[in-house]
Amino acid sequence: MTVNLIVTRAVDGLQRLERLLLPPRCLLCGAGAARDGLCAACRAEWPRNTCCCARCAEPLARPAASCGRCLRHAPPWDTAWAPFRYAWPLDVLEARFKFGQNLAAGRTLAAQWAAQSPPTPLPQALLPVPLHVARLRRRGYNQALELARALGHALEISVHAQALRRTRATAAQTDLDRSARRRNVRGAFALTPGQNLPAHVAVLDDVLTTGATLAECTRVLKRAGVARVDVWALARAPARR
Repeated sequence: MTVNLIVTRAVDGLQRLERLLLPPRCLLCGAGAARDGLCAACRAEWPRNTCCCARCAEPLARPAASCGRCLRHAPPWDTAWAPFRYAWPLDVLEARFKFGQNLAAGRTLAAQWAAQSPPTPLPQALLPVPLHVARLRRRGYNQALELARALGHALEISVHAQALRRTRATAAQTDLDRSARRRNVRGAFALTPGQNLPAHVAVLDDVLTTGATLAECTRVLKRAGVARVDVWALARAPARR
């Protein structure tokens, strides 16, 4: 038996002992008996997006193939999947993950997403929305890529982490209105040279609000010849009226 194997088994044993003596606690309320970072009570509060527009995933009073906004101005992508609404308590963990360097919160978000039934047909590749290199240095990781890796593993879909690149730094979208968001990301993405993408892909991000970022990525891919582009997001924020 090699030294590395002995060390690995010892670490595994210590981790099992830790789980027995110190059961995982809920990341939201601190209660014990948590599974994937959530206790049963907090999991029951999870904001599922079960009634929405099939085209842009905006929450609706009743499901529809296209909401009024999509009928007036159809988005460039083909379909959208956002299994959750951007509401409590998901928004708390999302903020910790995205801005607080809390990777445990990210693992919980990814686990909740991977447990949902995906749309069919599945894309042949997942393309996470890229961060600009300056923001990536500050944050230390790309939250979209972390989610894409977990989801790709669960669904057995390849992740093309470098397919898209952000060509310039953009202002944060948080406080911008719909028109300003479109202007902010116009021309901000490009396809990395030498990519050989399949005919059906999904661009993946953490939150879909107005869809400006995902729309710009979709246009880049369709101009490059990708036949079908879906957009996947962990959560859908209701569009501002």
